[in-house]
Order: sequence, then C-alpha cells, then structure tokens
Amino acid sequence: MRDNRGFTLIELLIVIVILSILAAMAIPKISNTRDKSHFATMESDLKNLASQQEIYYADERSYTAEKSDLAFMSSRDVTISINVDPGGWSATATHVALGPSEGCSIYHGSIPALSFLVTPSGPDEVVCTR
Repeated sequence: MRDNRGFTLIELLIVIVILSILAAMAIPKISNTRDKSHFATMESDLKNLASQQEIYYADERSYTAEKSDLAFMSSRDVTISINVDPGGWSATATHVALGPSEGCSIYHGSIPALSFLVTPSGPDEVVCTR
C-alpha cells in the first residue's frame, strides 16, 4: 500500500509557479503607487508654497524667491526651485526618487514659462509630468 499523505513534487511546483505569476503582477502596481505618492507630495508642496507666497505678498507687496522669507519647508526628498519677476512667480518641484525630468510646476501672474518641467495651462494650476 502507498502512503498518500502530503503533496507531490509536481503539485508543489505548480503552486510556486502560480505564486510567482501573482507576485510578478503585483510588483509593478506597488511601484506605481509609490510614484503616485511622490507626485502627490510635490503637488501638495507647490500648493503650500502658493499659499505662503500670497501671505508674503499681502504683507510686502512683492513676491520672493527665498523660502526662508516664506517660512516654507518642502517635504523630505523634494526640491523646490522658485523664480520671481515683477509680474509674478513660478516654481518647480522635483523628487529624489524620480528622474530629473520628472516633477511638477506652478506659476502665478504673468511670468513667462521658462524653467518649467511641464507648462501649466493657466496660473495657479499645478501640473506634473506623469
């Protein structure tokens, strides 16, 4: 008589193959979620910067490129670049975990779109390269 307790090698290999296929499908979705969170962080930082610029403008009647004047701190691993001219201001945000050509942009006023990663279609709109 044969002892039929346990699994055969073929059954175990089939289970491993199925689990591998499921893992291969899940990994890209997880990494895409991480990128979405980086873009959401950059968008949030640019909206906070816009609020701080308006508060500064209400007090000083001008905009500033100095983050310290705005009492603004960006999120961890996010770099914000601010450009100011008499007509308004613009800013771009990049994240360390993303490529240098990926990021978000915003402008206010009539500032020309010089250093944008992606050009917003209107003032005070945050747009990203994703």
